[in-house]
Amino acid sequence: MKKLFVIALAALATITASAQQFGKVNFSELVALAPEMDAARTTIAASQKEAEETYAAMVEEYQGKMTQYQQKQSTWTAAIRESKERELMEIQNRIQEFQQSISQELQQQQDQLTAPIQEKASNVVKEIAKAKGLVALFDVSQAIYFDESKVLDITAEARKAMGIPEGRTIESLQAELQAQAEAAQAAATK
Repeated sequence: MKKLFVIALAALATITASAQQFGKVNFSELVALAPEMDAARTTIAASQKEAEETYAAMVEEYQGKMTQYQQKQSTWTAAIRESKERELMEIQNRIQEFQQSISQELQQQQDQLTAPIQEKASNVVKEIAKAKGLVALFDVSQAIYFDESKVLDITAEARKAMGIPEGRTIESLQAELQAQAEAAQAAATK
């Protein structure tokens, strides 16, 4: 009887111990707030700005030629008019091709710049989880439910390991990005 009690107690201790071996982390926060992500965002923003400027120049060229076409078409010969119409169609096609290709290129650039940051965050959380003896680690954005009292949150430790300043939050990042956008818009209107 005493032996059965000891076995039941050991089983209960094992169940209780394993319940404490689950962890959670806010992975998207780690990636978004990583210092390396600031450089990636700057590079991506510069590429987007360059793409927007190129697109605007192409549209401006099209509008200028369209205005010229509308003003002078009645005075042109059929051959000149056809040539100008082909030229307008070519510019339209270039604009469409540019829109499609730049979209893909910007997405590829973003993926290439963020992949190492995501990998670093993944390695950091795996190392911490192993060091803590966790049997499973859940991303808070993916979990539907977990009992807060039974999972260990390693986000703060992972933030520290990734070099994220203590006071930096998603909200402060959003405020920084908003301020940058407003400054860029103000500079563009001057």
